[in-house]
Amino acid sequence: MAPATTTEARARLPLRYVLVVWLGVLSAIAFLDRTNISVAAISIGREFAISNTRLGWVFSAFLIGYGSFQIPAGILARRLGPRRVLAFAGIWWAAFTTLTAAVPPGFEAAVLLLVVVRFALGAGEATMYPAASQFVERWFPIAERGRANGIIFAGVGFGSAVTPYIVTQIILHLGWRASFWISAGIGLLGALVWYFIARDTPEQHARISTSERSHILAAREVTVTTAGKTRSSRIPWSRLFASREVVALTLSYFSFGYVAWIYFAWLFIYLAQVRGLNLKASATYTMIPFVAMTIGCLLGGVLSDFIATRFGLRAGRSIVPGLALACTAVLLVIGSRAPDARSAALILALGAGVLYLAQSGFWAVAADIGRENTSVASGIVNMGGQLGGACTASLTPVIASHYGWTMSFVTAAVLALAGGIAWLAIDPRRQIVAE
Repeated sequence: MAPATTTEARARLPLRYVLVVWLGVLSAIAFLDRTNISVAAISIGREFAISNTRLGWVFSAFLIGYGSFQIPAGILARRLGPRRVLAFAGIWWAAFTTLTAAVPPGFEAAVLLLVVVRFALGAGEATMYPAASQFVERWFPIAERGRANGIIFAGVGFGSAVTPYIVTQIILHLGWRASFWISAGIGLLGALVWYFIARDTPEQHARISTSERSHILAAREVTVTTAGKTRSSRIPWSRLFASREVVALTLSYFSFGYVAWIYFAWLFIYLAQVRGLNLKASATYTMIPFVAMTIGCLLGGVLSDFIATRFGLRAGRSIVPGLALACTAVLLVIGSRAPDARSAALILALGAGVLYLAQSGFWAVAADIGRENTSVASGIVNMGGQLGGACTASLTPVIASHYGWTMSFVTAAVLALAGGIAWLAIDPRRQIVAE
């Protein structure tokens, strides 16, 4: 009987991976809630007579709210723990996703109301990745953080991949408002499941095996109390903002966010309005980059851990993101100049997949250097990424209207190249310790 029990224990997926997979699900839900509006935008714009430029304001409002609350979200995750923070956040997402659909037909100030609602939704979603990053720091040894973050951010690609198809089908059959109601229901369910299955630390979880708990604690660098707190309650603000790694990560993630939001906010509209694909074809081709993102996230996390194990932490964390951003720049230029819509969609999709090879690197380094301040460090870095996204949400249609859509992609390519170069300054071995 004992050997069978041992075999069963070895075959069972470790609890930390069960929980991080559900974080990937929450990540997918978060991107369903934030990107559904890019698919519904054509219907919304038609109903309220909103131009692409003013739709850009609505997209930017989400990102400004999201970026502005990254640091407060990191502080909350550090003090309250990722379990409660993400559960409450999921309820918040559901409420404001519902309110997006509550704009009355014919309402003259629809743009203003949408801006306010999407800003509030962004503020609530700001908790997602700082809290997830703190969870990874508590539950995963350094050697596994690349793949853990890869799983979490695979949810970004998966959520964004299924959103165009799901939202398009709902819009065609039930109208654009129904797509937000259904998204809200999915978000509420995801948050409740997380609250019941998750705990802030391995020490607090009754269902973790003794061997897994020992494995995690043996590799942990920070002492945590049974309440999930660290010995140091002070946040070393001066060291965080003076850290070369934090500054370089934030600047690089600004460029990453700028490029990513070309896909999240404008690719569907670009393929429909500029490349001439119909609604169903645009939805289909818009899914491909996000499938590529999912694969890129998973592969990038595995590559990061593999290289780090064999050639050192700096090589493992820095080589993959630096090269990925540089290669993305090339693919953006080639894709935007492709002669037909399908070639453009496929080349740009490849660019999205290559871009997301870099994703887990940002968050793994934030955990490597941040330690007990991981959620705050990752909040600072993510703030840079969302400011980049806010810029592309508003600037892309402006650049396109004055200089053409090709120039919009070339601008993103230049920033991607700069973001790749920034990784030369990043060393994940330089940790930020309490003052």
